[in-house]
Amino acid sequence: QVQLVESGGGLVQPGGSLRLSCAASGIIFSANTMGWYRQAPGKERELVATISSGGTTNYADSVKGRFTISRDNAKKTVYLQMNSLKPEDAAVYYCSSRHGMRYWGKGTLVTVSS
Repeated sequence: QVQLVESGGGLVQPGGSLRLSCAASGIIFSANTMGWYRQAPGKERELVATISSGGTTNYADSVKGRFTISRDNAKKTVYLQMNSLKPEDAAVYYCSSRHGMRYWGKGTLVTVSS
C-alpha cells in the first residue's frame, strides 16, 4: 500500500529554518511528481512546491526564494528546505505524490513563533 510519511516539523522562531522530509513507499517514486502543500487553521490547503519526475520545480509565490524542494530517488524521499520562516508559514505541511493517482501523507505541523 502507498505510504507517504512526513517528518521534520516543529517549532521555530521567525527567521529560522526547518527541513521537512517525506519518505515514500508503495509507489514508483521516480515516476511521480512530488509536492508539498500546507493548510493553516481556517484556510484551504494550498500548494507550496512541486518537483516533477524530471526535476522541474514549481513554487508558490509566497515561498519563492525562501523554500527549496528536492528529491532523492534512491531514498524515495522528497525534501522541503524552509529558510527565513515567517509566522504566516505556520501550518500543517502535507506531502503529495501524483502519477495518475494522487496520494497524501498525514502531515507534519510547523509552528513559527517567538
